[in-house]
Amino acid sequence: MHYASNADNVAKVPGKPKSKRRSGCPVSISLERFGDRWSLLIIRDLMVRGFRTFKEFQESGEGIATNILSDRLRKLAASGIIIAEQEKSDGRRVNYRLTEKGIDLAPVLLELLIWGSRHEETGASCAVIEKMEKNREEVLAEVRRRWRERDPTPLLPKFGSGER
Repeated sequence: MHYASNADNVAKVPGKPKSKRRSGCPVSISLERFGDRWSLLIIRDLMVRGFRTFKEFQESGEGIATNILSDRLRKLAASGIIIAEQEKSDGRRVNYRLTEKGIDLAPVLLELLIWGSRHEETGASCAVIEKMEKNREEVLAEVRRRWRERDPTPLLPKFGSGER
């Protein structure tokens, strides 16, 4: 496993001046990369909902504005969490994909999903989440398999509103 040197204390985003990190804490540094709600929802949509296009993210039901979505996709790409690939059949269309760095966030997303379902009223099926909680390793292996094979089949059904 590769660990970045903690001597590198600057955030690198192309086109922006280097900025000093708040601290050398790995949690703080991670949150600088993907810690806003929109970035995590984009990562979720790529990972468990099988989304690939700007339009799919925009129509996800979360209400993200197009300028915010463009900005977050750019930042996630600059951080090496996602990549943008031209569609082979239509060079004007872009598909987004998690990188290995991005798919390594699967355990974090799974734990957020379990935590949210356990402690808050959500639209997620309790039975599905409980099954995922009991079979964490299998779920994570399936997420990684789908990523590796570029299988866009959603891991979770679409969340309803308020069903518990």
